[in-house]
Amino acid sequence: MPKIAKIWRAGCIIRATFLQSITQAYERNESLDNLLLDEFFAKQLSERQQNWRKAVCGASMFGIPNGALSSALSYYDSMRCETLPANLLQGQRDFFGAHTFERVDRPDGKKYHVEWSTPERKTIIID
Repeated sequence: MPKIAKIWRAGCIIRATFLQSITQAYERNESLDNLLLDEFFAKQLSERQQNWRKAVCGASMFGIPNGALSSALSYYDSMRCETLPANLLQGQRDFFGAHTFERVDRPDGKKYHVEWSTPERKTIIID
């Protein structure tokens, strides 16, 4: 990854400083899975997130499409949270297709299914 960032610096419009920071992040941790996990980038985003949120909100209030900015902000927020509303998808998938789900309050590695259409909503443990 650091080599890729160095190669881009030669002819990319995202020149020197930003790509140098990316190179340094991967030099600090060669197995870095995501730049948001690097201390430098995490600090930069944390310090600037309120202005980012204001920009997304302002654009939305004026009817200006901001798909990339708002999508990036949603991704950033998802990386900061252990449990998200998206976890509800497991319950919905189980309700509509009996796909099972894991329980966050019971980290036992087991899969669960609920008989949603019965009044007692019986829960079945799938080993």
